[in-house]
Amino acid sequence: MYTGCPRLPRYEYSWVPPPFPYGPPLWLVTTFRNIDGMLRKVHLVAEGTLIYLSESSEVFIRVRGGWRRLQLGELIPIPADSPPPPAISGYVSAKLFMLHLVALNLPLSGAMRADYQCFQQARAAGLMSTYRAFLSSHLQDLSTVVRKSDRYNLPIVNLKGEILFNNWESVFTGSGGQFNIQIPIYSFDGRNIMTDPSWPHKIIWHGSTANGIRLVSNYCEAWRTADMAVMGQASPLTTGKLLDQKPYSCSNKFIVLCIENSFVSDIRRK
Repeated sequence: MYTGCPRLPRYEYSWVPPPFPYGPPLWLVTTFRNIDGMLRKVHLVAEGTLIYLSESSEVFIRVRGGWRRLQLGELIPIPADSPPPPAISGYVSAKLFMLHLVALNLPLSGAMRADYQCFQQARAAGLMSTYRAFLSSHLQDLSTVVRKSDRYNLPIVNLKGEILFNNWESVFTGSGGQFNIQIPIYSFDGRNIMTDPSWPHKIIWHGSTANGIRLVSNYCEAWRTADMAVMGQASPLTTGKLLDQKPYSCSNKFIVLCIENSFVSDIRRK
């Protein structure tokens, strides 16, 4: 069992040990300026997370159904000759060693600017990593969307850090990307796409083979058309697969997923 805690670099506010092997972190601390900021980001904070409010120096823990304030002990003063701490601006969170799979906030037809919408909605949610559409395109196979160095050693998780796949490569073994349907996939605004009525069809677009290779005959003309006569490859999530092989008319509005395509060890701000 891991017992050490490394010295933090001056620019970091919190540290999370790597998963063992891909389990939940041992602890996680997130900083908000005040209670209003904490409440606005409730859907981004997993249960068990410690919350520090910089304006009031209060500490909370995220529990099922809300938050609980923690009673702190005696203050240990900082020596007078110590350098000042770095300023905190807005929302700051520890960056976990994992890649997030998140859905766009509304279903889309086959005519979409999916990469742009993944980028835009991630920024709106305070997520500063790069997100790409979980789609094969005319330029790239789905299996290569994640940076090569991050395909083997980082788990794929939902917005709350629950593990969907051990790593990116495990999605493309030819079995159709099987996952546990009891683990929710969330949209960028925190809704469970498997239960929320905003997605009446529990089907995701992907335009790929079971190995993540583009299907040029079944990817809605590179995701540029919603023509009823044109087909796109998609997967009903009720099968427990992200890459089940079913063709549908591109006029349908289905779920579009976004994948954090590289691990960036930085501070997330909004």
